[in-house]
Amino acid sequence: MRLQSKNKVTVRHITIGGPKFLICIPLIAADRSSLLQQAKEMTALNPDLLEWRIDGFDDVGELSTSLETLEGLRQEIGSAPLILTFRVHSEGGAKRIDQAHRCNVIKAAIQSGHVDIVDVEMCNEPDFTASIKTACVEAGVQLILSYHNFDHTPNEAFIYGKLAQAQTMGADIAKAAVMPDGSGDVLTLLNATHQARTQGVQIPIITMAMGIHGAVSRIAGGLFGSDITFAMGADASAPGQIPIEQLRIAMDVLY
Repeated sequence: MRLQSKNKVTVRHITIGGPKFLICIPLIAADRSSLLQQAKEMTALNPDLLEWRIDGFDDVGELSTSLETLEGLRQEIGSAPLILTFRVHSEGGAKRIDQAHRCNVIKAAIQSGHVDIVDVEMCNEPDFTASIKTACVEAGVQLILSYHNFDHTPNEAFIYGKLAQAQTMGADIAKAAVMPDGSGDVLTLLNATHQARTQGVQIPIITMAMGIHGAVSRIAGGLFGSDITFAMGADASAPGQIPIEQLRIAMDVLY
């Protein structure tokens, strides 16, 4: 039986934190035509959610172009739930972008009505995060507050603390992604996830160990309390993502 979140989040037709371990496919493209083609192909695979990693978009520096492309993306994916992620460079973002511009793009996307969830890193300045949170509340958009470590896996208490911190900061969903150096680090991530789910983090959780060592967490994480896993679409947005067809086969054994 999968561990479920005490507080669940509903976007469009899906429930995050409920009985199903959900699959999200990221969309990563440098231009509009490639993005929309990816969206068409990935939507046909019927993931539970899609994510636009807008930091990989060549024209992300142009607000109007980004919003026009977002509108076209929504038309392409129909009613599929959409996460918008404008990842900061220090936590894996594709480009170094001025923080004020990042904030403006994210808030404009929230206000557009075309996104259901935004993912913002906890490392951002307090005013930045508070501004995004206010925009989300006003627009009815859900907020992921996230932590990423591409260098190593912190200890269990640290990971648990990050998930709890996201909840305290007002996240609707808490996220932590770490880089393991072996199977022991994967156990650390899964133990922290289980602790968070059973000992105080009441909102939905997304956790993963990245890279080749961490692939098992993308398959079995739902048994420990993680609520969403990320599958590889046309390209991977993080190390260790598994193609959705293979991921579903493996998950069918466990769920």
